[in-house]
Formats: sequence, structure tokens, C-alpha cells
Amino acid sequence: MCRRHEPAKLVPVISRFLDHLRRERNFSDHTLRSYQADLVQFCQFLAAGEDALSVADMTAENLPPPEKMDWSGLERRLLGLAANEARSYLALMRNSGYAKSTIARKLATLRSFYKFLVRVGQVEASPVSVIRTPKQSKRLPKCLDVEQVKALLEAPDSSTLLGARDRAILETLYSAGLRISELVGLNVEDLDEFGEALRIRGKGKKERLVPLGSVALRSIHAYINFRKKAFGAEKRGPLFVNKTGSRLSARSIRRKLDAYVLHAGIAQHVSPHALRHSFATHMLNAGADLRSVQEMLGHESLSTTQIYTHLTTRRLKEVYDRAHPLARGGEGESSPPSTSHA
Repeated sequence: MCRRHEPAKLVPVISRFLDHLRRERNFSDHTLRSYQADLVQFCQFLAAGEDALSVADMTAENLPPPEKMDWSGLERRLLGLAANEARSYLALMRNSGYAKSTIARKLATLRSFYKFLVRVGQVEASPVSVIRTPKQSKRLPKCLDVEQVKALLEAPDSSTLLGARDRAILETLYSAGLRISELVGLNVEDLDEFGEALRIRGKGKKERLVPLGSVALRSIHAYINFRKKAFGAEKRGPLFVNKTGSRLSARSIRRKLDAYVLHAGIAQHVSPHALRHSFATHMLNAGADLRSVQEMLGHESLSTTQIYTHLTTRRLKEVYDRAHPLARGGEGESSPPSTSHA
């Protein structure tokens, strides 16, 4: 597991918790780094001692850097934490200008950590269980309309190896609604050409089978034909590779996507996740049922998928307002309804 802050190894309870997340919960390295960063910052807060608890305008910038901290007594501080200390930490986060979503995530990290400590018998009760999560403003995911997606998919030059690869990547992201981590993790053997599907390893290393559209499948075939000429036929290994034949990174895909968004004339930031949002929204707009979209996206909870219904409901409201003669207080110019009976 990649360590972001080596001093975290000096706090055994943190190391055991992270090891639990990696071995038993199958968390990704990216998620583990986020958990570790949150816990190291909390240790910085505890290391600041009474100053962090008493100074009302203290911010995260005032916390001692990890490399200059005395880590020896922090395990005792963590195991003896009081609820008022956790509340002071959240107040410091607010003073630091963190978004409510970031504060909620840091609190969620502490909840998971202390839930683990209760389970293994190192504390009797969680000191953060009584603290309420900051109320979140509901943000709808950003997505593209169908015409924008078409313009983006046509941006790469499919007559070259790298252009064909990039076209296949964009088609696959949109056709299957993949996370960027799922796409870069795809192997050649994950492609089921006869079943027109992909075997995906999602969060927690859970596998699912996702349908792949015929257009995306043709783009992948075109890319593979180019790739055979450059690197030979490969039956195993990474599906999407860089110019040296190594697995393509998420960072490279984001950089390429930025260039294609500019080329397509799309006047907004588009992340790889926006194509996943677009996939879900367009599927629901076209009549797909929520459960099927949930399964294709790999969401554990239906409530996670339901956020897309807000987008489709908003679209229906716009259609209603434009089409119904009485939608805006009778201002429409449509002819009155017929009095004949069908």
C-alpha cells in the first residue's frame, strides 16, 4: 500500500485500520490514501494540543507539519478522544474554509476509524457517533447533452493508432458508464466480443458484466487492429496502452479528454466522470429502469442512482412547460382541446 505520510506508521492503531480497509474491505490505493491523509491531519490537530482546542480562529495552516510532530503519545490521545475534541476539530475545518462535503468526508473517516476500534475492543464507544454530519446542499451531477457527446466522440483522428485508441476510450466510457479507474484497469481478456459486454472490476474489487454498444465495440476493434501492427497480437494484459505499450494512466486520459473537449468546442469542463453521468442520464431519459442503470453503474445502493432521476425530472418539467397550453398560466398559444370523444 502506498504511504502518503510515513509518520502514520508510528501510530499502530492507524496502521491496523488501514490494513483492515485494504485486506478485508478491498479499498483501492486511492481511497486508502484519502483515509490516511484525513487521519494524519487529525493527528496534527491532536498534536497541537490545547492551542487547537482554545483558539477560535485557528486554521489547518496553523497545525504542526507531520515531520516535526512528536508521534509518541498520539495513540493514547486517539484512544482517549472526547466528543468535544472531535467537535473542535470540525470547527477548525470550518475556520479553514473547507467545503461542507469535505468536512463530511473527514467526519466519515473518523466514524469508520472509531467504529473499527469499537469492533476490535480498543475503545468502548465511538466519541464521534454523537456528532451530526453537516447538512449538504444537493448537487446534481454535470452531464453533456447527446449532441455534445457526439461531437466529443468524433474529436479524435481515428486514422491513427493513438486517435483510434482515444476514440475507443471515449466510446467505452460513454457506452458502458465506467469510472475512470475501471477503464484503465480493463484487460484484453475482459472484452467479451460475442456477448458484446465487458467484465468490470469496480469498487471493492466487485465484478460485474456491463453491456457494450455495437458502436463502441467497432471502435475497440479498430483500435485493436492498429495495436496489433504496432505491438503484435495480445491475448492478455492491459486493453488501453500508451505509445510504449504500457497500461495507460488515468492522468493521461484526463489530459487527452481536456484536449478533445476543446477541439469539440464544448464550453465547459468535462471530466471522465461526466461521461458516466451522461450515460446514466441519457439511459433514464430513453426509458431505462432505475434498477438496470444501478446494476450497470455498479452502485450498491439504489439511492445513489436516484440522483439521476432529478436530472430526468427536470428535463420532463422543461418539456411540460414548453408543450402544455396551461403550463404557464394559460399563456400558451396552442389551440383548445377538441370536444369530440374518441
